[in-house]
Amino acid sequence: MNLSPVTISVLLLALLSPTLLSISGDPTTIEDESPPNVCIIGSGIGGSSVAHFLRNYSASTALHRSRILMFERHERVGGRMRTVTVSGDTFEAGGSILHPKNYHARDFVNRFNLTVRSPTAIEECSAVGIWDGKRFVFKTFGSSVKFPFVDKIVSWLNDVYMFVRYGFSLLRMSNFIESTVDNFLKYYESLESRPVFDSVEGMLKWSGLYNLTKVTLQEKLSEAQLSPLLVNELVTVITRINYGQSVLISGLAGAVSLAGSGGGLWSVEGGNWQMAAKLINHSDVTLHLKEEIESVAHLGDYYELKSTKGNSFKCDVTVVSTPLDEVDIQFSPAISIPKRELQHTHATFVRGLLNPGYFGMKSVSDVPVLVGTLEDPLIPFSSISILRKYSETDMAYKIFTRQEASDSLLDELFSARTETVRIDWGAYPKYHAPEVFAPFILDDHHLYYVNAFENAASTMEVSAVAGENMARLIISRFRTKESSSPPSSDTRSCSSGLHSDM
Repeated sequence: MNLSPVTISVLLLALLSPTLLSISGDPTTIEDESPPNVCIIGSGIGGSSVAHFLRNYSASTALHRSRILMFERHERVGGRMRTVTVSGDTFEAGGSILHPKNYHARDFVNRFNLTVRSPTAIEECSAVGIWDGKRFVFKTFGSSVKFPFVDKIVSWLNDVYMFVRYGFSLLRMSNFIESTVDNFLKYYESLESRPVFDSVEGMLKWSGLYNLTKVTLQEKLSEAQLSPLLVNELVTVITRINYGQSVLISGLAGAVSLAGSGGGLWSVEGGNWQMAAKLINHSDVTLHLKEEIESVAHLGDYYELKSTKGNSFKCDVTVVSTPLDEVDIQFSPAISIPKRELQHTHATFVRGLLNPGYFGMKSVSDVPVLVGTLEDPLIPFSSISILRKYSETDMAYKIFTRQEASDSLLDELFSARTETVRIDWGAYPKYHAPEVFAPFILDDHHLYYVNAFENAASTMEVSAVAGENMARLIISRFRTKESSSPPSSDTRSCSSGLHSDM
C-alpha cells in the first residue's frame, strides 16, 4: 500500500505525541500537565511550615512538582518572629521562647544546623516579684554569687518558700500542665496513626484538647482545686506575660501559657525568625517580599491573587497564613469566618537603669530580675525583666504593656534611659470561652486558612503543627481530586497512598 507523504507525517506525529490521540477521550491535556501553583500568603512559621511539609509529603502527587509562591507584605520573613537591636545587642521582640517538647522546632533547628541559644545567667536568675501596684505581695530569693551549689540551694529555698505560700496547688497545677502537654504530643504520632484534619474542632477533639476551649482557665483551675491565691497571683502573672490577658482566657490557651513558664525553655541564636527563613530557602519557594495581597478571587479552575503593586498571580491552591483580623484582603466569592480581635502587646526595650524608688526600694539590686503584676487596670505594665546586665548602673530591660508605654511612664520607671525602642505587634487572639473557630477550608475548592487554629492557642510550635496538618490536608484533597478524574497509570487514591508516601 502506498502512503502519501502527508499520511506518513500524521502517523509519525501521532506516534511521537500520544497525548494528541487522547484529546477527545481523556481530559488530560498538555496544559493540564503543567505544575500546579501553590500560593502562600504570609511568611511566618505557619506558612513556611506548610511549604516545608508540602515538599516533604507530596512525593507521589502532582503537588510534588508544584511551584510554591510566597507573599510577604513586609521586607523580611518570619511574621511575628522578629528581633530588635538595642545598642548593638539583639533581643527577641516577637515569639521568644520554645518548650523542650516543641519537636517540630527542634527538628528545624537540627535539620538546618541552627544554634540553640541557652538562657543567660541573668535570665536564669530565680529572683521574681509579684507587684500589686503598691508593694510586692510575693518575692523569691535571688543570688549574686554564681556557683552551681549556691544556685541549687537558692532554688531549693524558693521551692520551699513557694510551697509554704501555695501548698499542694502547685502540684495540681503541674499535673494539669503535664496532662495538657501529653495530649498535645499526640500531634507528633506516626502518620499512619494520625488522621488528616479538615476542621479545628476535629483536630482538637482527637487529641482530647477540645473541652479546654469551652471553659475559662479560671474555671478549669478551680475544677482542678487550685487555690484562688495561686490563680490570682502566680497564674495571673504568667498569663499576663505570655498572652497579655487575664485568667479569663480559654482553658487551652491558659494551659499553653503555663507550659511556657517551666524549665528547659530555649530559643534560636540570632533570632527565632531564622527557622522560617531556612524552611523557605530549603523548600524551593519563590518569595515575593513587600508584596501585599489585596484580593483573592476564585475564577473557575484557579485563584487570581492581586497585590497592591498591581501584580496578578494565578494559583491552583491558595493558603492564607496570616491573621485575617487586621489585614484587608477582599475575597470573591466572600468568605465567612467568626469575628476575632487580636491582643496587641507593646514590647518596650530600654537601656538604662530602673528606678528602685518606684517600687519602694532603696537600691536597684533589691528589685527582682523579673517583676510580674496582678490583674489591676491601675497597674500600667504587665511585666519588667532584665535582659542583660552591663554593669551595676547599666542594663537592658524589656517591658510588656497593653498600651504604648509613654515617656512619662518610662520616666517614672527608670532613673536613666540611654536608648528606648518600642514595638507594637498584634501578637495573638483575644481569648474567650467558649471559643469559636474559623474553618481550615474557606471555600469548596482549595482556599485554606492556617491561622484558624490560633483560636485554640498561639505559639510558634502550635503554628508549625497547624502548618503540618494543613500540608497533609491539601495533599489529601488533591489526591481526591486526582482520583475523581479518569484513571491513569499512576493515579492513586487518597486512602491508599497518603500515609505510606509520607
